[in-house]
Amino acid sequence: MVFPTKILVTGAAGFLGGRLVKHLIQVFPQASIIGTSRKSDRKAEFEILGIQFIAGDLSDKEFCQNITQQTDLIIHCAALSSPWGALQEFENANIVSTQNLLEASIDNKVKRFIFISTPSIYFEYKDRFNVKESDPLPRHMVNHYAATKLEAEKIVLAANGNKIETLALRPRAIIGAEDTVIFPRLIKAYKEGKLKIIGTGKNIADLTCVRNVIEAVLCSIRAGDQALGQAYNITNGDPVLLWEKINLLLQVLQLAPLKKKIPAALVMTVATLMEWKAKLFHPDKEPTLTRYGIGVLAYSLTMDISKANAQLGYHPVQTTEEGLEEFIAWYQTSN
Repeated sequence: MVFPTKILVTGAAGFLGGRLVKHLIQVFPQASIIGTSRKSDRKAEFEILGIQFIAGDLSDKEFCQNITQQTDLIIHCAALSSPWGALQEFENANIVSTQNLLEASIDNKVKRFIFISTPSIYFEYKDRFNVKESDPLPRHMVNHYAATKLEAEKIVLAANGNKIETLALRPRAIIGAEDTVIFPRLIKAYKEGKLKIIGTGKNIADLTCVRNVIEAVLCSIRAGDQALGQAYNITNGDPVLLWEKINLLLQVLQLAPLKKKIPAALVMTVATLMEWKAKLFHPDKEPTLTRYGIGVLAYSLTMDISKANAQLGYHPVQTTEEGLEEFIAWYQTSN
């Protein structure tokens, strides 16, 4: 598939989905680009650019049937992404919705289905380096999000060759302009006096510029048969000292760098107690600290992208520094 004529992007109101539809309209100007999401707050923004936006819920089978008609490419970014919440909500958003969209895609003869998965499936409260797609996964997923995304990924990849072409991408810690998740939350915690260096501050992490994820999607659109039915790690290919980059961000924003460190074991104990308290008394409210949230900031996790290099022809087109500069420029003009 080199020249799709109608492309559907789910989760278009989100960070990746929004950046993706705006890039695709430039790369494929002759194609119809459609974005969908349960939220319609970006409808006017997209339609000015010539992107059609249709609000709806992917857990509705009829909606999925309608939106996939005469479509030849789907990029499924939509998901419930949170370290906290009820299992049924995650199953509905991440498994049922994916099944509905995939079944409708097959019914309506969609040619290719690209699934945005997650490297959260690799996380297990310890340092992990150069993780390959073929490495054994943890016996138990870290949370409902990781468990349901893994199940959805399996469903998508198993469908490859059954009247549809499928593959999955696992991008790690997406950064860049329009990011409302990673750096904005860290900045907010900092300004509230809640952000401290957890552990030694020497943990290494992979980040992924949103432009590089888009590049991986473009590679997936062009990919030949040998690349189908598989999952691929996607990163900048340049692991960084996480807290060093966080402090660099703070300094550029003219905020004092973090110096105080808190033992990871201590914070993890506090987070565990908060989680137990939330489960007992406020199960619908995410606690201030979660074990997963602390773990992401305390442990190293890097991923091997050689498979994506070899089989997708993926190579990062933006450096981590450029991604940070892009975010900072956007953040300073939008806040």
